[in-house]
Amino acid sequence: MATVRESTLEQLAITTIRTLAMDAVEQAQSGHPGLPMGAAPMAYVLWTDFLKHNPADPAWPDRDRFVLSAGHGSMLLYALLHLTGYDLPLEELKRFRQWGSKTPGHPEYGLTPGVETTTGPLGQGIATAVGMALAERFLAARYNRPDLPIVDHMTYVLAGDGDLMEGVSGEASSLAGHLGLGKLVVLYDDNHVSIEGATDLAFTEDVLARYAAYGWHTQRVADGNDLDAIRAALEAARTVTDRPSIIAVRTHIGYGSPHKQDSASSHGAPLGQEEVKLTKEAYGWPVEPPFYVPEEVRSFMARARETGARRQAEWEALWERYRAAYPQEAAELARTWEHTLPAGWDQDLPQFEPGKKIATRSASGQVLNVLAQRIPTLIGGSADLAPSNNTLIKGEADQSAAHPEGRNLHFGVREHAMGAMLNGMSLHGLRVYGGTFLVFANYMRPAIRLAALMHQPVTYVFTHDSIGLGEDGPTHQPIEHLAALRAMPNLIVIRPADANETREAWKVALASTRTPVALALSRQNLPVITSGTPAVDKGAYVLREASGSGLPDLILMATGSEVAVALEAADRLEAEGVRTRVVSFPSWELFEQQPAAYRESVLPAAVDARIAIEAASPMGWERYVGTRGRIIGMTGFGASAPYEVLFREYGFTPEHVVEVYREMRG
Repeated sequence: MATVRESTLEQLAITTIRTLAMDAVEQAQSGHPGLPMGAAPMAYVLWTDFLKHNPADPAWPDRDRFVLSAGHGSMLLYALLHLTGYDLPLEELKRFRQWGSKTPGHPEYGLTPGVETTTGPLGQGIATAVGMALAERFLAARYNRPDLPIVDHMTYVLAGDGDLMEGVSGEASSLAGHLGLGKLVVLYDDNHVSIEGATDLAFTEDVLARYAAYGWHTQRVADGNDLDAIRAALEAARTVTDRPSIIAVRTHIGYGSPHKQDSASSHGAPLGQEEVKLTKEAYGWPVEPPFYVPEEVRSFMARARETGARRQAEWEALWERYRAAYPQEAAELARTWEHTLPAGWDQDLPQFEPGKKIATRSASGQVLNVLAQRIPTLIGGSADLAPSNNTLIKGEADQSAAHPEGRNLHFGVREHAMGAMLNGMSLHGLRVYGGTFLVFANYMRPAIRLAALMHQPVTYVFTHDSIGLGEDGPTHQPIEHLAALRAMPNLIVIRPADANETREAWKVALASTRTPVALALSRQNLPVITSGTPAVDKGAYVLREASGSGLPDLILMATGSEVAVALEAADRLEAEGVRTRVVSFPSWELFEQQPAAYRESVLPAAVDARIAIEAASPMGWERYVGTRGRIIGMTGFGASAPYEVLFREYGFTPEHVVEVYREMRG
């Protein structure tokens, strides 16, 4: 129980958080003041009484993670970071939502010290936090030793009604309950208001009953200003170790505002100068100056630095003991925290003999299993398609409550949650991958976008990459998906032509430290057409040079299964005297990273007779074929038939390529 003085300081601190949020939104004339005003008490209790963190070292490996899933309430987080002593001065709060500030409209990982993940798209935060909690348990199970709990921390989430309406939160919460992630605690800001009005316009379910059905421990706090009740609920949640916990805290959006409390008008707009004045008066707070922080609050909240430094020092002493007793395990953990890989991880990977046939998804599985032997924190799985995606690590356990050390994740048919969870695991330092059919990449696109935005090196294993999957038909045949993925900034898309290119694609993916990589792999067997080390890392390379000397008459460029078609077409064209160069083009993004001289050497500007071949939307190939070139692609959806029939009917044959060249030549 807090003393009278402490209670007074607590209320002053909570009011400071509320008024900083009000002032920042008002000054920016943009933002969401209502959530910080309502949720300040529970956030205060969590940050001062429970959260293990060191403001002087936001990267301390064993800190608790806090995720503001309701990212629109970002000023709540910025106020807490500032008051507890992170490198976020008051001037940055005054520059809320302005160009170049460290206080953007929604929290951004890598920009603001103390922000654990980018949030704002609702539901993503809680789903990402599930991945964080899973990563903590995996590392603890793998590396902790008796009396040396080197990995031992919680994951806390503050989520709103909108978060819990989103499907991705339901997917991830269902899996979290199934896995029994007992170190995950969600504070639910149950304020009954969304942008359009009262939540009962569209959201009347019993949320806690739903979460109980997921297998969660549930509690309710009736008054969001009752600090003791919030403390008691958090204490109770921490004692439940076999399942995640959710605490529904009944709050009032825009708390204290005489005219806008419990109103949608306080959700996503400034209160207005007059309402800010009236609210401060209701709080008993000075109307001026704005951004007022009482010195006693600053000193009171700054205790977090002293507490954090002490707790980190205790952990570092434990770490030194651990390093001395378990040097190999300590080295592995250090690499995880530093986001590096062991020496020799990419040596002596499988080689595939030219002339044989193997699906690139199968080659991927073989390569993955060798890599997994060398990288102990390489972990992943599939959205219920592991036998098709070839994503299982042989000899490793399935991840579960009984086997928290397991490296084979079964996400179930939950692609969106898979994507978000992979982000959380990657943010925790693990090297992660997730598999599904390429056509279902759309189900997880928001999570892929956040991986790209946060510079997380997640690997996506997208199999069944074209109409080449055959009989499943147009519902499962990706057409626009490659173009859509290529349109995303900071995402590398690789569609290898054969098994050896697939091996090199995996090397690119795991060598990446700041960019996610999507592998597009075939269902059908493809001939092995390369040997040695094909230059996948260059994005495009000359696979077969034209006969004779000098520039070629024609350049055929293709990706994936269509590269073999291009080679056969080149044989026929060469027999007709057309000097034909074949370019394997697995990755546009990698090609664009190459020096201009290299790109010119592969695609000489002087050669404008060019044909691109890809069993997907032709969108984007114009940049490479130019105004005189042609694109053989898919302009409609596919059909249900054997893939050989589909390739013939849609023109992905050597004969059709030759015909297109003749039409070009006139």
